Amino acid sequence: MSFRALVTDKDAAGVVQSSVQQLDDARLPEGNVTVDIDWAGLNYKDGLVLTGAGGLVRNYPHVAGIDFAGIVRDSADPRYVAGQPVVLTGWRVGEAHWGGYAERARVNADWLVPLPDGLSTRDAMIVGTAGLTAMLSINRLEAAGLTPAAGDVLVTGAAGGVGSIATAMLGRLGYDVTALSGRPQHAEALLALGASAVMSRDEFLAAPDKPLESARWAAAIDSVGGKVLGKLLKQVNYGGAVAALGNAGGIGLETNVLPFILRGVTLIGIDSVMQPYATRVAAWSRIVELFDPAVYGSLVHEIGLEDLPAAAKDIIAGNVRGRLLVKPR
Repeated sequence: MSFRALVTDKDAAGVVQSSVQQLDDARLPEGNVTVDIDWAGLNYKDGLVLTGAGGLVRNYPHVAGIDFAGIVRDSADPRYVAGQPVVLTGWRVGEAHWGGYAERARVNADWLVPLPDGLSTRDAMIVGTAGLTAMLSINRLEAAGLTPAAGDVLVTGAAGGVGSIATAMLGRLGYDVTALSGRPQHAEALLALGASAVMSRDEFLAAPDKPLESARWAAAIDSVGGKVLGKLLKQVNYGGAVAALGNAGGIGLETNVLPFILRGVTLIGIDSVMQPYATRVAAWSRIVELFDPAVYGSLVHEIGLEDLPAAAKDIIAGNVRGRLLVKPR
């Protein structure tokens, strides 16, 4: 049997390039479950892999794609049977292991999650790693005491994958959300997703920088990092928390101890890559409850395998809003 895949390789000069190729099943990596892929997502990390930035891939040739959803083709694990819909996010798939930019994948059964009733494979990839990360962030913030009555929640990077879905989820849960974005042209779309207000990143960063600023946020979900994270920590209410998950703005943290000592702010790190199975199942079960096709549909743009190299450059440049869905077949 053969299948189509976007194969990324590095030439003798170290230049990374990708092309659609026809491969034999024997080329698939080791694993005990084979999945026919219906949909995959394009995430920022995928953009890094496809453009050769970040050093995320060591072994070439490679098939990128950190998340995908599809139907089990065959399984040597009793938890999965042929014809079963499944979703995969994280676990270094698309980096150390071949990922979703192909018609077929072979993976470890522990990396999969059965697709919950009520979500199609396409729905699952509209949510994807970005939506799972957003859900994990909300769950952790609520475990730390956040409720809709606590006050406004700030979502940074709100026009991106995690930020836009977090905005929509929080809105469905009854929270007042301020969406912070560096792209003011997306303000109307963010309000339609469920934001109560939209703030530009320039406006947010322009305020005078003080060791401790006026408290205004009950909590925040930050997918930017850098200066944005440092500044918002100084504005979180007493006993509030920040779920931090991205570092597009840099890995440095420009802050001081006052938010943590005088206001008891909690900084929660969110990494969706190697979450325990039970945590992933619980998150996907809640995603089903919050998924609204009419709302999330506005986030989606569909592309094919051939479109991925150009789309990867767009996502690295910050020119992509919402979710790019990849249809391999």
